[in-house]
Amino acid sequence: MRKMLTALLTVLFLTACSNQEVSDYDYSFTGESEHWIAEYFVQGTEKWGKKNDIVTYSNEGNHIFTLKYKGTLEELASVKTLGYSYETNTSSGLSDMEFDEPLTEIVFTSRGRSTGAKVGEDEIIQVHVKWDDAEESFELHNRGERIFPR
Repeated sequence: MRKMLTALLTVLFLTACSNQEVSDYDYSFTGESEHWIAEYFVQGTEKWGKKNDIVTYSNEGNHIFTLKYKGTLEELASVKTLGYSYETNTSSGLSDMEFDEPLTEIVFTSRGRSTGAKVGEDEIIQVHVKWDDAEESFELHNRGERIFPR
């Protein structure tokens, strides 16, 4: 009984000493244009605290950006250059590719990790895609589901 009481008091003491509020988030943004569909998944942890009467904040997150051609591989196979970019209020991503051989896939994915400010739940993410002489821009909106792909 004494060990149980000591463990309980230790947990209560540590909880009382902790001035930190932790919250997890998991957002899925989607959008499309005439030729492309994009998804941006972000998952992370925000920590608010207080140290020496100063408010502290930290954020760590992971994100996955996926761009998919809506047509067939045969339609995209002859493409020689493909570039895409996306921009949130706090970060951005960019990829430029050149191909000597016919394309063998229609889905392009980039992953990343970030610290600092987080992507807001109600943000609108701007996407721009350019392939050979064609280009399209569109927006991604939070779809309300919180599913981070593994």
